[in-house]
Amino acid sequence: MFLTLFLELRDAKVPVTLKEYLTLLEALDEGVAEQSVETFYYLSRACLVKDERNLDKFDRVFGKVFNGVISAGDALNDALKAAIPEEWLRKLAEKLLTPEEMAEVQSMGGFDKLMETLRKRLEEQNERHQGGSKWIGTAGTSPFGAYGYNPEGVRIGQAESRHRRAVKVWDERAYKNLDDGIELGTRNFRMALRRLRRFAREGAATELDLAGTIRSTARAGGMLDIQMVPERHNRVKVLLLLDVGGSMDEHVRTCEELFSAVRSEFKHLEHFYFHNCPYGGLWKDNHRRHQDVTATWDVINTYPSDWKLIFVGDAAMSPYEITTPGGAVEEWNEESGHVWMRRLVDHWPNAVWLNPAPQDRWQWTHSTGMLERLMAGRMYPLTLEGLDGAMRELNRGAHAPAGPSHGQ
Repeated sequence: MFLTLFLELRDAKVPVTLKEYLTLLEALDEGVAEQSVETFYYLSRACLVKDERNLDKFDRVFGKVFNGVISAGDALNDALKAAIPEEWLRKLAEKLLTPEEMAEVQSMGGFDKLMETLRKRLEEQNERHQGGSKWIGTAGTSPFGAYGYNPEGVRIGQAESRHRRAVKVWDERAYKNLDDGIELGTRNFRMALRRLRRFAREGAATELDLAGTIRSTARAGGMLDIQMVPERHNRVKVLLLLDVGGSMDEHVRTCEELFSAVRSEFKHLEHFYFHNCPYGGLWKDNHRRHQDVTATWDVINTYPSDWKLIFVGDAAMSPYEITTPGGAVEEWNEESGHVWMRRLVDHWPNAVWLNPAPQDRWQWTHSTGMLERLMAGRMYPLTLEGLDGAMRELNRGAHAPAGPSHGQ
């Protein structure tokens, strides 16, 4: 049966080698699978699949060969059903509005009107409210509070975003740094990133120059004359700006794989974090993002325009965060995100934006389209195909960004 799995995978164009098949058999002999179908599924997948694009083929072949044995997906679903967190049960009690009810809730007339109304509510309100449409509370249609719905509201006291429509978020949120040591899943990212290479020999002469040694030995009448050359290094310089927190939490794993791959591939790399949209300050350590901020102007003045700029973010936010001074959810930005984005792409015209959100969802977020236009269309999905396209774009050279330089 194991041999049948190997042969069926080959017939399905999954590039499985005999060595990988023998590795699987050796692992089975050592009892790694522990007589568990689920464990055997993961063990065989780890041994036989080198490229994540072949995972679906593997699943189909595995199901065909073992004729209805429980799949790993079924096992995971059963495990989830058996251990539903208490928090999920509590959320069932939250008010859920139909699309028709959501459409009936009208916005308050713009950012300034929203902030002015919130100030008045804070002055007037003296008790807790739930389920209403006016006061600061929970599970209602008021623009202020938590676990309700309003198309342009201020989220106060809610664990995480649900509708991604908040204009301001007044909570203390802790962001984690991305782990650049992640290895699983980085191999394909690294292969795509290698399109962005420009090699030069730098440093001490530590690498054998075979052709030069042959020529020099021949000129010396057959006496061995070893020639050395400096090691080749990728001279491309990359500045990575990473969106973190909020709706990006669901993309942490993918971004960590990308971050790890970038750290492996580029000798000249600098990275900074931002939240939703870059403004006047960037930071390197999310644990000290309020205490150790680097002025964006300092970053612009430190790294020359021959660096490649890569944004990573889902571009999902309130449009006010891009268009309006003071529109940032966690700070009072004196200048709009639009202005800062233009400054960044004007200084580093060789720039792309990698978006981890599925591309078919971009059209439903107005801010995504705004940022894609600011990037002159150079927004790519964070997939292997998208990353490959982004690297080809960066290799083509600089582009002029679209739109006026200081629009609001």
